[in-house]
Amino acid sequence: MNRAETYVRQKLFEMQDLSYRDFHSRLMPTVEKELIIGVRTPELRKFAKEFSKSPFAAKFLETLPHKYYEENNLHAFLIEQIGDYGKCIAELNRFLPYVDNWATCDMMRPKVFKKHLPELLDQIKIWLKSDDVYTLRFGIEMLMCHYLDGNFSEEYPRWVSEIRSDEYYIRMMVAWYFATALSKQYEAVIPYLEKKKLDSDTHKKAIRKALESYRIPADKKAYLRML
Repeated sequence: MNRAETYVRQKLFEMQDLSYRDFHSRLMPTVEKELIIGVRTPELRKFAKEFSKSPFAAKFLETLPHKYYEENNLHAFLIEQIGDYGKCIAELNRFLPYVDNWATCDMMRPKVFKKHLPELLDQIKIWLKSDDVYTLRFGIEMLMCHYLDGNFSEEYPRWVSEIRSDEYYIRMMVAWYFATALSKQYEAVIPYLEKKKLDSDTHKKAIRKALESYRIPADKKAYLRML
């Protein structure tokens, strides 16, 4: 290990909460329990904010792969804080192939993306063609996070509907996308369920998630149940 890794690992174990580790490990079957230290997310985010100002931060970002789940999460939180769009994308593309679980993937929300939505859309198209599970999942999530409100286009749900995968975490992300889209762009998205554009399992998951949403009114939920 280099000095940056040694420093980070020492700090992470100082924040260790074993009961939290035991609980959290049950939520991530793709990560061995021994590779989870047990650091609560608010504490890790606080540390990431402080650590980003350290001379060790750049060295830590250069070091891949990491051993522990929290080291990957710290890496994700450091990427979130990068203010240069090009550098942020470069670091993401270097890091995403090493992501091995849904939690690390879903917690990455780079702040700089909001100022670069046209360019980000071009990058999302590339991610959506990836064979890597969590790179593809991240691409769908970014399309969901940034392009379901004022920046929505009717072609975007078509892109997601055409994704076919046997991977559970991809199908769940597609279902999440359509459930969220139903709450924001109902008229544009409901035809995808009416015409059975999704595979059967994802179709059912999308409806189930939509029925759990507080943003979809009762009459629309009643119709969704019929589908």
